[in-house]
Amino acid sequence: MTHPEGSRTKAGEGARRGVDPSACAKGVLYGVSVGPGDPELLTLKAVRVIGECPVVAVPDIGSGRQTAYSIVRSLLEGKRVIDCSTPMSRDRARAAESYDRIADDICAVLDAGESVAYATLGDASVYSTFSYIRDRVAGRGYATEVVPGVTSFCASAAKLGVSLCDGAERLVVEPGTAAGGGFSPDATRVYLKSGSRLEKLRADLAERGELDDASMVSDCGLPTEAVFPRFAEADLSQGASYFSTVIVKRRGRR
Repeated sequence: MTHPEGSRTKAGEGARRGVDPSACAKGVLYGVSVGPGDPELLTLKAVRVIGECPVVAVPDIGSGRQTAYSIVRSLLEGKRVIDCSTPMSRDRARAAESYDRIADDICAVLDAGESVAYATLGDASVYSTFSYIRDRVAGRGYATEVVPGVTSFCASAAKLGVSLCDGAERLVVEPGTAAGGGFSPDATRVYLKSGSRLEKLRADLAERGELDDASMVSDCGLPTEAVFPRFAEADLSQGASYFSTVIVKRRGRR
């Protein structure tokens, strides 16, 4: 947990005692990991923290797909919702402006003594927009806490019925945009949020003779979920979901 310099805040202590954090002097920002899509993958702690916070912030990836919102929708009755619109853009200045704006909105709530649960897909510590928000809010002296959750690649491995790593095997996780590097044979490789890079990734794997070792799950846990034990057989002609996970593991080690 990140706290203002000094001792722990009353808001954080109140939440741990099960007391409504809004009764404390300053609110706490919670990064609540809500899993990849299936509401049943919400942890008990995630449900409790969302229940205790009077305000819930939900990200919008820019296409109107408020996936995190759909996961926690049943828990939002009687709560105020902050729409955290974040453009999916490589323009860092534009992204930074949106993070600053979201931090401003959240800090205004925290100043009023109310805590905020920021619902974030997967786990808040893995390629999450929440990290940018948390850094800004914590940098202003507010208390923050992360509630861990189920990652998309763990959920995808479960769907595929494969283990991610055994014995001395290494696990390498990277975004699809970084695909193409070579790794030693003892590493299982996971490519997250591959989306528009899937065609290139598949071509690269085929060139290296690894395509038969690759599997893919898109929109894991969502109504649009698609599972491909063989990545080579996935139909990419109509494009692919941004939330696509590719796992490369030699079949002899499954």
